[in-house]
Amino acid sequence: MNPIRVLLAAAGLAIASAFAPTAFVNINRVSPQRTALCMVQGQGDSYKKVFVAGGSKGVGRLVVDKLLSAGSEVVTLVRSDEAVGELSALDGVTAIKGDAMDYKAVEGALYGCDAAITSLGGGPNDGRDGDKWVDYAGNNNVIEAAGILGVTRVILVTSIGCGSSKEATPPSVYEILKDVLAQKEKAENVLIKYYTNMNWTIVRPGGLVSEAETKNAILTEDTMAIGSIHRADVADLVVQALSSKNTEKKILSAVDPSIASAANTDGRTSEAFALA
Repeated sequence: MNPIRVLLAAAGLAIASAFAPTAFVNINRVSPQRTALCMVQGQGDSYKKVFVAGGSKGVGRLVVDKLLSAGSEVVTLVRSDEAVGELSALDGVTAIKGDAMDYKAVEGALYGCDAAITSLGGGPNDGRDGDKWVDYAGNNNVIEAAGILGVTRVILVTSIGCGSSKEATPPSVYEILKDVLAQKEKAENVLIKYYTNMNWTIVRPGGLVSEAETKNAILTEDTMAIGSIHRADVADLVVQALSSKNTEKKILSAVDPSIASAANTDGRTSEAFALA
């Protein structure tokens, strides 16, 4: 869709939404106790209903848990009945069956949310839509739908190796990942170039590890930062970044200095970005 048309449509929606009827959706409500906790912690107090793309597994699934702990309602779009059942069983989650490669499905799920987090990835989309990659096409659908619906807070999770962080990646690693990194970078560029009125943040994790949080991971503006990070720590940093005023229009790498990494051969250290 033409980005100019997205901006025009968003302006029209802002006027029309004041007169639009409330949609009836079957939602698991967030308890008052969790809402109070949210206000005390300062997390999610501006974003009560957050759309998570990629919420059925990996970083996205962990983001769902973090958001619930912070007191937010969560809406997810997932492809399988199994994922719908698992996520719907969580108090505060509305799980909708659909495909992120389907723009209309994304727009419908995102309607009524006040923030969006997308961690979609994985390479070619298993034949779902020709040779398109979810790393670009799926993420682009979330970004475009947010623009159309006037959802101005968006966090895009990509990877170190995209854009300005290309040189941080060892050449042998970049060669293996270059195709998927190119698709993620395309999604980043759409957000940066066309959505100048949006409060966006791009988080680029290093090498992902599926283990418990270390609580030592950092966000940094150092474009040469490289290393590993646990998925749970990425999720924690993403949810912290959601409510941080300091992260507006920032591109941040996410690494864990406490984890030894073969990619960080010279032992480089990076200054942590201040979220508060």
